[in-house]
Amino acid sequence: MKITILSVGKLKEKFWREAVEEYAKRLGGYCRLELIEVADEKTPDKASPNQEERIMRREADRILERIGASDYVCTLEISGKKLSSVEFSKWIDSLTSGGTSHITFVIGGSLGLHGSVSERADFKLSFSDMTFPHQLMRVILCEQIYRAFRIISGEPYHK
Repeated sequence: MKITILSVGKLKEKFWREAVEEYAKRLGGYCRLELIEVADEKTPDKASPNQEERIMRREADRILERIGASDYVCTLEISGKKLSSVEFSKWIDSLTSGGTSHITFVIGGSLGLHGSVSERADFKLSFSDMTFPHQLMRVILCEQIYRAFRIISGEPYHK
């Protein structure tokens, strides 16, 4: 199984990078993890709706050019489906059992995802009704993927 986490923007703070690197190392025994960062756009203070649309469109273009035609795409969106950790592990397991060999998770930038990226999604996932910084979301996603593989493998995990 190959898992790609496709994110807008770079992890600038050392502590975020270290956390993602730690989970990437742990995941090495379960899957091939690829981390892709695409450039984010600067958002001016008090950007107009038209400016925000253009920014999200440019970020979407960068995202969509990195997604393969056969990738199973899961976007992270507030309006997506909420799953418990066990349900998330069953979802991943059902995809792999069903022949899916590559899941691409997409995390948008500070303005969120453009509709064109959402339309490309095979599944829309929400971790909460709350909004999280996209840097933190990478860490949370990596941890939940790691937890899912531990559950699938019947290994202990923190409840």
